[in-house]
Amino acid sequence: MQRRHHAIPLQQAAQESPSLASLMNRVHASTERLNAVRSLLPTALRPGVQAGPIDEGCWCLIVQSNAVAAKVRQLVPALLAHLNTHGLGVASIRIKVQNRY
Repeated sequence: MQRRHHAIPLQQAAQESPSLASLMNRVHASTERLNAVRSLLPTALRPGVQAGPIDEGCWCLIVQSNAVAAKVRQLVPALLAHLNTHGLGVASIRIKVQNRY
């Protein structure tokens, strides 16, 4: 790897590093899934749901409270079906409540 003495854009650095490129691809895949199912979430809940990591077919949704988690858990079968019909299927969806410290 050649050492550079000038700044390069983050996107270029990510493309040139295999580990960063993999991370960027996973972030993009997760965001793409959230965008695909956002319309299925009640309008009031949408700001409280964020895309989390995808690991071995399990997609994590990060939510802001237990109340949001309870409602999203009810929607998981519909979310999975919607993702499968759009070619973005995952084996399962995990809900994680974000800690507020």
